Amino acid sequence: MGLTLGVAWRIVNQEPWNCAGTPMAQSVLIVDDEPNIIMALEFLVRQAGYEVRSVADGEAALQAMAERAPDLVLLDVMMPKRDGFDVCQTIRANPGWKSTRIIMLTARGRDIDREKGLALGADDYITKPFSTREVVDLVKRMLGPVG
Repeated sequence: MGLTLGVAWRIVNQEPWNCAGTPMAQSVLIVDDEPNIIMALEFLVRQAGYEVRSVADGEAALQAMAERAPDLVLLDVMMPKRDGFDVCQTIRANPGWKSTRIIMLTARGRDIDREKGLALGADDYITKPFSTREVVDLVKRMLGPVG
């Protein structure tokens, strides 16, 4: 049993496909050091039909990206090890991760912080406190319908 050209392309491009050769759900990586925020977002994003992974710091975020790039990252700015601005800039510098969407989540609501996040490549910037349902609605708008 040989590989078809389509399956080989999917393997090389690290697209998540199941054993039947059909695409798996789009994936979201949640990066935040607040367990309550992770728990709420994980529940709602998973309930919306997306595959979810979560990590609590910038270094772990980049490790998770290297293992398998998600379709979208929900990225806190103020975290241990590497802040969200640095993680965002690192993601955008990697050609293999260019298509990953980034939504920054932060308590830093000043215009200059928002401008910095967007300039570094974030697709959107949401300040805390935020409605977790609104965040999930934004995820749905960015990634499109599931399945």
